[in-house]
Amino acid sequence: MTDKLSRRRVLSQAALGATALAAPAFVRAQSPRVLNIGFSTPVESDYGVLATKLQQLVKERMGDVIDVKIRCCATIATEDDAFKALQLGTVDAYFISGNNVSPHFPLMDILVLPYIFQGPAHVRKVRDGGVADELADRLRKATGVHLLSWGALSYRDFFNSKRPINEVKDMVGLKVRVPKNEVMIQTFRAFGAEPIPLAWSETPAALQTGAVDGSDNGTSVIKSMKFYEFSKHLAILEHFAGFSPLLASPRFMGRLTPEQQRTFLQCAKEAGQHQRNTVEAEVENTRKFLGANGMQVTRPNQKSFIQAVLPLQDKFVSERGPEFKAMLDKIRAAAA
Repeated sequence: MTDKLSRRRVLSQAALGATALAAPAFVRAQSPRVLNIGFSTPVESDYGVLATKLQQLVKERMGDVIDVKIRCCATIATEDDAFKALQLGTVDAYFISGNNVSPHFPLMDILVLPYIFQGPAHVRKVRDGGVADELADRLRKATGVHLLSWGALSYRDFFNSKRPINEVKDMVGLKVRVPKNEVMIQTFRAFGAEPIPLAWSETPAALQTGAVDGSDNGTSVIKSMKFYEFSKHLAILEHFAGFSPLLASPRFMGRLTPEQQRTFLQCAKEAGQHQRNTVEAEVENTRKFLGANGMQVTRPNQKSFIQAVLPLQDKFVSERGPEFKAMLDKIRAAAA
């Protein structure tokens, strides 16, 4: 009897060992690693599109190794605080607009410069080529933070409660909320406006109370935050065309094996492509929605705006030094 029990134990242990060897490394994880993905806007915004797709892909491909939780509406951090929290490991992942990455990684300002892109083909060459990869690598080495996906390009359109904008002279005297980013502050100053740096968390109240006259955002943010309810003028300026990459903490990424990291990064890349396909095709529809919901939409002649800010590009190059100039040269070369 004892011999039979011993043989059964041996066979049972052998079967368990064979199963463990046959199962993918992802499935063998004892418990899923929770990945809280945060962002400051509602779940219906562009960030939610990428986060939801990433959640789906990770579940399909990585078994129980990662449990993706979507945390919208600044519930785990504000965008202004998120980068430091990523570095400390108190936040797993967060969407942060490029202008809010810049205070922690100044080279990111290269993508914040006004009218830096010369069209969709130029954007694709920068985002899908060596320039974006180099920026992501430099970011990780300088700060420890991993860039998972650049996501969709978002043009910032200008909205205000005072008057329609058709020429740069129409901006004169407007109190404009801007992020705490020097490039953006100086851009609106060059337009003739009065830039007022405010944290994102303070922006909706400032717009509603009239503490500021207007601001700029991607069209999907204007829609999802319902800014059209109290700002009746929308100008399609496209003065800033930037990314809000999905970033991850070194603490979270360090808990994954190299194989798991590769699969996870591939999921993030595909989720970013899904977001681009979904979001970039919807920009004009969103602008039409805003027009149908009370905003007077104008399409100013961009020439006067471009002329007002082009000197800023060379000014920032001279201030930021050779590294900044080399990166700007690569971006300009990609337009050829």
